Amino acid sequence: MSDIRFDGKVAIVTGAGGGLGRQHALELARRGARVVINDLGGSMDGSGGSSDAAMKVVEEIKGFGGEAIANGASVTDDAGVAGMVKQTMDAWGRIDILIANAGILRDKSFSKIEIADFDAVIGVHVMGTVKPCKAVWEIMKAQNYGRIVVTTSSTGLYGNFGQTNYGAAKLGLVGFMNTLKLEGAKNNIKVNAISPVAATRMTENLMPPAMLDALKPDFVTPGVIYLVSEDAPTGAILTAGAGVFAVARIYETDGIYLGQGGISAEEVRDNWDKITDPAGQEAYEQGGGQTQKFFRKISGG
Repeated sequence: MSDIRFDGKVAIVTGAGGGLGRQHALELARRGARVVINDLGGSMDGSGGSSDAAMKVVEEIKGFGGEAIANGASVTDDAGVAGMVKQTMDAWGRIDILIANAGILRDKSFSKIEIADFDAVIGVHVMGTVKPCKAVWEIMKAQNYGRIVVTTSSTGLYGNFGQTNYGAAKLGLVGFMNTLKLEGAKNNIKVNAISPVAATRMTENLMPPAMLDALKPDFVTPGVIYLVSEDAPTGAILTAGAGVFAVARIYETDGIYLGQGGISAEEVRDNWDKITDPAGQEAYEQGGGQTQKFFRKISGG
């Protein structure tokens, strides 16, 4: 099969000044894409800002003959996001790919965390994904082409101590993707999620050096490149790290019908093994699949 190429395509990568975003942007450029390197240049908790990191990545890309421009807007700022999209359209006239990678951490146990820590993390991860997606959506619809990757996490999928805010944000993005994939289908807009495990400044204090060496960001990027390619799937949650790739899915058991009159909590308790039996479980393509199952069970199916 032929190599995956992005000649003539334009990509925006948020949080691309370092770590995963930088690797995604570099690889897109190597494969022919023109890339907007968006990075606020703030600290890990979201404070501060500088465009130096984005400019360095632009220079790297230009150094091997690629095309790139820097953008220092915050993904949470409406005017900044609008300006980023305008800058891209003014430069290249289209937007084919959006990789929403920007993120921050404010880790604390739930006993110690402040509501402000929730507001900040959800603001960057959720709204900092929603706002760029919204800003490019009509452009992609008019083109009848678009590829979007949102960044989720094993913390959102499975939990991790001290990261209630981060986990809530990251699983929220899966819900966002699940509906966006449906709304984009008729216009050839494919939307997927990457769940990476990589050694970045957000994880360097969480893992021993030997593990960090095995978790280079460039081991994740091949999966992202496929998810924004012409032949990408849609609605996938691709987990990636250390050269390992897998797909995460949300399954629902077939369950049982307990009737509609006088159901008690004790009946739920006494039938728990049947309710949780994995035989016949299914990963639905949309919410209506669950409703259809309920009516099938009522009808004796």
